[in-house]
Formats: sequence, structure tokens, C-alpha cells
Amino acid sequence: MSEQIVVGVDIGTTKVCAVVAGKDDLGRVNILGVGVAPSDGLNRGVVVNIDRTVRAVRAAIEEAERAAGVEVHSVIVGIAGDHVQSFQSRGVVTISNGEITESDVQRLLEDTMHVAMPADREILHVIPQEFIVDGQDGVADPIGMSGVRLEANVHIITGLVSAAKNIYRCIEKAGFEVADIVLEPLASSFSVLHDDEKEVGVALIDIGGGTTDIAVFEDNTIRHTAVIAVAGNKVTDDIRKGLGVMRDQAERLKRQFGTALVDFADPGEQIEIPGIGGRPEKTIGRDTLAQVIQPRMEEILEIAAIEIKRSGYGRHLGVGTVVTGGGALIPGTAELAAEVLEMDARIGMPMGLGGGLVEEVSNPKFATGVGLVLYGMQPEVIGSSTITEDVESNARGLETPGETVVSRIASRMKAWFDEL
Repeated sequence: MSEQIVVGVDIGTTKVCAVVAGKDDLGRVNILGVGVAPSDGLNRGVVVNIDRTVRAVRAAIEEAERAAGVEVHSVIVGIAGDHVQSFQSRGVVTISNGEITESDVQRLLEDTMHVAMPADREILHVIPQEFIVDGQDGVADPIGMSGVRLEANVHIITGLVSAAKNIYRCIEKAGFEVADIVLEPLASSFSVLHDDEKEVGVALIDIGGGTTDIAVFEDNTIRHTAVIAVAGNKVTDDIRKGLGVMRDQAERLKRQFGTALVDFADPGEQIEIPGIGGRPEKTIGRDTLAQVIQPRMEEILEIAAIEIKRSGYGRHLGVGTVVTGGGALIPGTAELAAEVLEMDARIGMPMGLGGGLVEEVSNPKFATGVGLVLYGMQPEVIGSSTITEDVESNARGLETPGETVVSRIASRMKAWFDEL
């Protein structure tokens, strides 16, 4: 079998989702297997019960293995939670031989990592924003250029060491290895955003169960990331308290009858609510349920709007916003997002897939799971945009693209000098 197999595991607050994908000879990504297991071992994106999470991880991966007919050994796993923080940093190195090589860029990115950080935090990703060669800014790829001084502005994403270790522990206890750990909004962006959207400027809002993940893109680069601890579970809690029902009943009401905008709900449509403790059933109008849901969805989107504004790129988002994740399944979410954020909004579905179980994953709730496998399938993209601290660059096969770029630019420079 000539397919390259990659497995992504999205450990969420409400579900664990495993996606097995293969890349064929034509470069198409085929979804071979999908597994979903309910998860109750996390709180707001952070593991709080190892055993429950291990059981959910094992169940999801085994289901995906059965569907794909392959044996899984290592997985790419997502990380989220409101402990995730990001900031900008700058680094500078001198070039000894006058021509910038891949090792100089690696050295520079390592230099940007030397920032004072608390002992309980670790760097998850270092994403270059732009390179500056001898004071000339706006350089996207400096490899092969001549210069004596190379600088870079980078976006550094950090998380709690304990949160990352607990995710590693859960995967390893379930019997698998961790190939890479990836920030979830970064993963989701691979599956739901078009390249031209990333170039023009777009905000990704991934509304999950425990956390809402935000990523802002412009000029094909991720400019800002944030994770907030208000998400779909809060909507369920509001229904539970507002209507006086059990939690699983509240979840069912949200999924079956919920709308994010009161205007979308038919006031004449009646919903039966089961009685608690032997009490008789009640009936409410569908618009009453929407009146409970809309304020919380507005709050989630307003906090997202604050984060987008804080990034400094709010005015640069020519495309608008893409809303994804399980929370985006509530009808009217895109319209409410457009209203609250005052920009165009659409619901993000996983795309860029060649075949296999494409229909099964064409759902916003699989955005992160599919994004993780697409992330794992694109070493050249990772090479140019992301350096994960614990992953060796040569394991990603980064040397070849770098060498070809260097040799191509070098030959062009040589020809130019010959003409002089």
C-alpha cells in the first residue's frame, strides 16, 4: 500500500474524535476511518481525569482503526484550553558566510525562543511573521539571500507543561505514541480555511464544548491565537437551569430545536419538556428556547470580537470570519456572528479531501480532527510556517525543499553576477 497514513486525535471536552487518513500517489487525502467517543475526562479543554480520557481515546482510535482496516501506532494530537497564550517576539543572528541558509533560519528561530518564561509553561509553536535581512523588512523566505544580519518577528504560542504532559500521558496509556502536539485552532485552519482567505485576512472561531478557539490570519500567516473558556457547554448549562431539565435533556433540546437567533424560531412551534421527579411534561414555544440560547452565543462571539480587536488585525479581515466546531451546528450561528462581529461570516466545513469517508466528516465538529491529519500531511507547509519545539526538523523532511530553494536562488544570483 503506497499510502502515507496519518492519524489525528482531537481530545475535546465533550468528545474524542480520531481520524485516519491516507495520501495516495496523486497527493489526494482520503479519509479511511473515523472514530468518535463521548468524553467526560476534560474540563474546559484540559484533562482532569486521566482514566476516563484514556478510555475515550482508546475507544475512538479503535473505532477509526476498524473502519480503516489499519493498525495505528502514532498519532498527532491537538491541545487547547484557556491556559494557551501567545505573544510576539523578535530575534537576531549574524550570517558568517554571507549567504543565508536553512541552518541560519533554524538558529534564528531558536534565538527567538530564548524568552523569559515561567517554569510551568512551554513553547508549543514558533511561527515566523516576517524576516528582516540587513534592515530590509517584509521578507517571506530569506533562504539563499545575501546578508550579514538576519532578524525575525515571530508569534510564539505557549501552554502549561502539565496540560501537555497529561495529553501525552493519556495517549501513551491508551497504547499509542505522540508524533506531534498541535494547537487546535491552528489545526482547524488547515481543514476549513481557503488559502485565499488566509491571504486576504480571516478570523477563525472554533466553538467547541469546553473552549472557543480563535485564530487570525493575514498574508498567509497566523497573526494571533487565543483560547477562551466559554463555549457550547455553557449554552447547555443555561438551558438546564433556565428550563429546569436534566443535562442530557438540555443537550438534546439544544441539538434538536435550538436556534442562535430568536427571529429564526417559530413562536407557534411547541416543544415538549420532560417532567422531573414524576412531574407532568411541560410545553414551551421554540422561541423561548432561542431566548435562552441567543444571549450566551452572543457572549461567546463578543469575547471572540474582543480577541480579534486585541490582535490588532480587526480592520484587516477582508474576508470576515469563519465559524466552525460543534457549536456552529446551531442554526443561525453564522447570521448571529455576522451581526455581532459586523463582518461577513460563514460556517466552516472540512474541505480539501480527495475521497473515502468525506461525507461522514463534512461537519463542523470534525474541523479539528480533519485539520490534524491535513497538518500532518503537509511537511512543506509546516516547514515554512511552524517549528514545534520537540520535533526534529529533519524528521519532517525539511532539508530537501530548503536545499532546492537555496540552489535555485544561488544559480540565479550567479547568472546575475556573470552578466555584470
